[in-house]
Amino acid sequence: MPAPTDIRPPFTHASALAKVQAAEDAWNSRDPQRVAAAYTADSAWRNRGEFFTGRAAIEAFLRRKWAKELDYRLKKELWAFTANRISVRFEYEWRDSAGQWYRAHGNEHWEFADDGLMRRRDASINDVPIEEHERRLRDTGPRRQ
Repeated sequence: MPAPTDIRPPFTHASALAKVQAAEDAWNSRDPQRVAAAYTADSAWRNRGEFFTGRAAIEAFLRRKWAKELDYRLKKELWAFTANRISVRFEYEWRDSAGQWYRAHGNEHWEFADDGLMRRRDASINDVPIEEHERRLRDTGPRRQ
């Protein structure tokens, strides 16, 4: 699988699918530096009700996120794309420190610079409490579309 930055606009269906898979793989690594490396230095984010800019802020956000969202596992699905934009739907599951599991449902809209780095990310996300036996996502390695 190519690195997320090796996949550049303008996107084709195949390259958009590859970009989505590369992003899913990076997020499932739970490595804030790996994930943040796919964004421009001044990347603008909206994540739920938080708005921030830049790689340092992205890394700080992800460290906070994964300190709270334990056993995080994500899947993304290509929804639509244009020359330099991709929209995805996603689900991820996680548990809190008390053992309560959640499934998050959401949509993301991504805009890319010519070098393949993401310069804008808008994410809308809703969490639903679930029982452990209702989990659909297990940490079994990278998922392919």
